[in-house]
Amino acid sequence: VQLQASGGGLVQAGGSLRLSCAASGTSFRLNHMAWYRQAPGKQRELVARITSGFLTNYADSVKGRFTISRDNAKNTVYLQMNSLEPEDTAVYYCNLARAAGDYWGQGTLVTVSS
Repeated sequence: VQLQASGGGLVQAGGSLRLSCAASGTSFRLNHMAWYRQAPGKQRELVARITSGFLTNYADSVKGRFTISRDNAKNTVYLQMNSLEPEDTAVYYCNLARAAGDYWGQGTLVTVSS
């Protein structure tokens, strides 16, 4: 299984970014997918999750601002991030959850300037 994340960058507060994570080597549609983030000096935290059945849940800090979605035809999960805040600055990782263990992408850096 390989996960390739992209879409990070530098954006001003209030701006938007869309992250993408392309999966290969797996039956993507059967897997639950998620985005995590890790800010400097902090633990990695769950940002949003989408199940194989398209159910979603979000961290309280991003509810109403971020949207997770998936395109099974493209084996890709997305994270649309709006109204970005400096506190959203972190490395964002996509995650594929399996009973036998999780897989992680390489991370993409999001920097939000004030």
